[in-house]
Amino acid sequence: MIRRRRFADVIQRQLVLFQQENAQLIRDCERAERAYDDSDRDEAEERYGDYMDLVETGTEALAELRDAFASTLDEETAEEYEEAFNRAVAKRLPRFALEIEDL
Repeated sequence: MIRRRRFADVIQRQLVLFQQENAQLIRDCERAERAYDDSDRDEAEERYGDYMDLVETGTEALAELRDAFASTLDEETAEEYEEAFNRAVAKRLPRFALEIEDL
């Protein structure tokens, strides 16, 4: 449990910063998801693509934030931090978590 919480404070600060700096992107994702949910069958694929483009942008920004901090750590610690970061994203910002481990 102690190891799991080792990075809790820094990760929380990073996610708060991400949410503040990317508030418009998060709102755009919410709007795009609603547009997809409300779309007719004819335009659903296009709306979903629009939504996923926005999600990908957010996921990449989070991965860059994660990787920048991880680069300051030794390899073993960086791995532990990355796992903790990815778990925190999945819990706090689940729409951006689907592919973050792949980046």
